[in-house]
Amino acid sequence: MNKQLIWRIAKYLGIAFLSAFIVSILIGGSVFFYYVSKAPELSESKLVATTSSKIYDSKNELIADLGAERRENIQSNEIPIELVNAIVSIEDHRFFNHRGIDSIRILGAFLRNLRSNGLQGGSTLTQQLIKLTYFSTSTADQTIARKAQEAWLALQLERTATKQEILTYYINKVYMSNGNYGMQTAAKNYYGKDLKDLSIPQLALLAGMPQAPNQYDPYSHPEEAESRRNLVLSEMQKQGYLTAEQYETAINTPITDGLQSLKASNTYPPYLDNYLKEVIDQVEQETGYNLLTTGMEVYTNVDQDVQKRLWDVYNTDEYVDYPDADLQAASTIVDVSNGKVIAQLGSRHQSSNVSFGINQAVETNRDWGSTMKPITDYAPALEYDIYDSTAYMLKDVPYNYPGTNTPVYNWDRGYFGNITLQTAIQQSRNVPAVETLDKVGLDKAKSFLSGLGIDYPTLVYANAISSNTTESNRKYGASSEKMAAAYAAFANGGIYHKPMYINKIIFSDGSSKEFSNPGTRAMKETTAYMMTEMMKTVLTSGTGRGAYMSWLPQAGKTGTSNYTDEEIENYIKTSQLVAPDELFVGYTRKYSMAVWTGYSNRLTPVIGDGFRVAANIYRSMMEYLSEDDHPGDWTMPEGLYRRGEYVFKNGARSNWVTQTTQTTTTTETSSTTSENTTSLPEITNPSTGQNPTNPNLNQNPQQNPAPQGQQ
Repeated sequence: MNKQLIWRIAKYLGIAFLSAFIVSILIGGSVFFYYVSKAPELSESKLVATTSSKIYDSKNELIADLGAERRENIQSNEIPIELVNAIVSIEDHRFFNHRGIDSIRILGAFLRNLRSNGLQGGSTLTQQLIKLTYFSTSTADQTIARKAQEAWLALQLERTATKQEILTYYINKVYMSNGNYGMQTAAKNYYGKDLKDLSIPQLALLAGMPQAPNQYDPYSHPEEAESRRNLVLSEMQKQGYLTAEQYETAINTPITDGLQSLKASNTYPPYLDNYLKEVIDQVEQETGYNLLTTGMEVYTNVDQDVQKRLWDVYNTDEYVDYPDADLQAASTIVDVSNGKVIAQLGSRHQSSNVSFGINQAVETNRDWGSTMKPITDYAPALEYDIYDSTAYMLKDVPYNYPGTNTPVYNWDRGYFGNITLQTAIQQSRNVPAVETLDKVGLDKAKSFLSGLGIDYPTLVYANAISSNTTESNRKYGASSEKMAAAYAAFANGGIYHKPMYINKIIFSDGSSKEFSNPGTRAMKETTAYMMTEMMKTVLTSGTGRGAYMSWLPQAGKTGTSNYTDEEIENYIKTSQLVAPDELFVGYTRKYSMAVWTGYSNRLTPVIGDGFRVAANIYRSMMEYLSEDDHPGDWTMPEGLYRRGEYVFKNGARSNWVTQTTQTTTTTETSSTTSENTTSLPEITNPSTGQNPTNPNLNQNPQQNPAPQGQQ
């Protein structure tokens, strides 16, 4: 091939590449201008608007007007330079050098995303203001069209407004937790001062809050707030806004320095605060919009009458006898037919000053004990045909955790011998639960739990009797919200519905969207029915008799967590029956309810009559919910038949034996039971079936660091 031919080919290739480049530029430009032609109109009224979102209950009655609580705007000349430095340090280092978009920041975010395989934003402070004013923050809405419109409006705003004006819009627009809008409002309500009178660490705290205002609330989350404040201070030093001495002084200032007591200012009743917090979270999850900064109308699933009754049950002695004012409770009630959360409350005696603080009803930081047995062990065993009847015979005898030399103990350190599956659930025996999980297999059990909305990074054998997980993440483990939704699948024939707080949103432009969860099949109808039949006996003859109502068909399971030997020796120091958590999960054909009780400080033990509270809260609410709307009993589905008190799958080849044989075997084997396995050991607490002569003892398996002796 001669040089002339090579040159000719190179020339044509160059022309082709250049032409393709020009065409791509033209097409890209055309697409960009098409997108920006659809952008909303930039207006100062939108930038300074007081945003208000109206919230309605399940009967379409207005229950809250969020955004109308507190707002005190500030003028540009009233903003201290230290606040400006703090904001640009944490949000936009080159704010004063770009014209709305920052190509260096965009490139840096792109490279970080490549390295981390994640999604990091490259938005400037101006773009954040535009997003707050006009757009959603949902990942699903991070489209090319939206990004183009956001960048275009940011460029236009930089042409028409000064940097000082843009900062002022931002400072007055952001939500600052506890019903405060704008940083001046927060300064007045948190510190009783104007922004210009605050210290550097105080200003740094305010500057760092807008990205996650409730998470960085210094009242509800002081540790997270301090960490965020210190990050702002660190960035300020890096940018040269603070000397080393100023930085050291600032980070050593307590986060509580200057904070005053909050004044109640909510426009809604206190009994709705926890529920509204979850509404805000679900709106953002589903739409990307923060209803605290974006005006909309949200129709929720809360039944205000039920929510108010739950508040009264928690905070008066009219319905439940509490051992003291400090015992806490958290519970969730869902409609089993659709997953709608009709009521939820995270604590007793809530402060009316803090808005949208910690809601224990959705936290997964406490152990749900033996309430995990039905969904981790026994339902999977029925689902996968490992057991074929409620009369299937199990052994409650000395047994080690699989693969270890560590014994599994029952709460009473005794054994019942040969017992039916129904008795194992009814009397909440640990040994059969762990052995059942071994038969099911950890992977299958983990998958089954996931189908009920409960996830674990890794399932271990101790999870047969415990919800403990090494991950301190709300995504993993159990909560009252998750447990109520999981047990609802037993009530409705095996369908799991995601808990839903919202059912409809009308956006500021008049468009609307409805929300529901169609549900997914989590188990066979036969599995759900057999589990319900067995858990009925927990209330009639087992550990849950404190929740029993003779006229109401219902089922449920108790749970009691316990302390380690080390905790008892070093902190609890008592021979009484004690526990950090006492729980009850139950359901009728209409509603499912999960209740946690315990103390905020886990090392303060539940004792004595405190063990009755969880079941009594459940009973009080279910009586209220069912007294005028009797839900009726369950109907046995096809594929099952009944023999006496037990239910069998068609074609069952069960190892069921006569009650006489069972009783004989049990009497010979057990060192703690009476002659009949259906009777409890001597107890003084009928709501839990605990034996006060056998205090909680714990021995953790080497590979399964979760408590034993669960009831």
